[in-house]
Amino acid sequence: MKIISWNVNGIRAVMNKGFLDFLEEKDPDILCVQETKISPSQLTQELINPLGYYSQWNSAQRPGYSGTATFSKEKPLSVSKGLGEERFDTEGRCLLTEFPGFMLVNLYIPNGGQGTNRLKFKMDYYDALLEFLEEMRKNGRNLVICGDINTAHNEIDLARPLENQNVSGFLPIERAWMDKFLGAGYVDVFRHLNPGAPDNYTWWSYRTAARERNVGWRIDYFFVNEEFVDSVKSAEILRDVIGSDHCPVQIEID
Repeated sequence: MKIISWNVNGIRAVMNKGFLDFLEEKDPDILCVQETKISPSQLTQELINPLGYYSQWNSAQRPGYSGTATFSKEKPLSVSKGLGEERFDTEGRCLLTEFPGFMLVNLYIPNGGQGTNRLKFKMDYYDALLEFLEEMRKNGRNLVICGDINTAHNEIDLARPLENQNVSGFLPIERAWMDKFLGAGYVDVFRHLNPGAPDNYTWWSYRTAARERNVGWRIDYFFVNEEFVDSVKSAEILRDVIGSDHCPVQIEID
């Protein structure tokens, strides 16, 4: 099974930049997208069932902001939205779809770079997320977790670590949470399969031709609980796919 995750930075914008061609060419069994920036009333049939895929949507209450969607060839066994806490769930940042053998968690973590209050919101979201995931895991669920996590974990995960030590996305408090998360028994699939591989990024600023120079950050991930890691057969970054300031990431599971 091939699963792809992509922060599209606006689903309607990327539809005009070859999204359907991408979907047809890569032919994933499941595609998770983040930052859809669309309200339910704006969904068209082309978005609801592109190329015959089922789709599930979790939109933010605020128009043109945030949001997640999951497209799948197979209809999910169940669908749920959010962490179950209102202050986190109005922004459409978490979408769960159940498939045989695992629960898929599609995430768009808040950006903490808009002031102290927003950084606190991001860290609170992280803590609530881990508690939420642990509850599912205690009930025997295997978890595939993907999306824009908005933190580069280690120095290898961004091109300019020294210059960004005081920038949200690479702050010590954010990186420490990533340590805590992985220490709880979750696996960063790309790094697990590609230990020590440098210059692998998933987001580049639109400014200063950063993508052309590969001055980027790896902030889009796939994680699985460690009990499920042997089912993962490959992980890669689809750097050549354009249309957003992020590129897609992909795994294959057996």
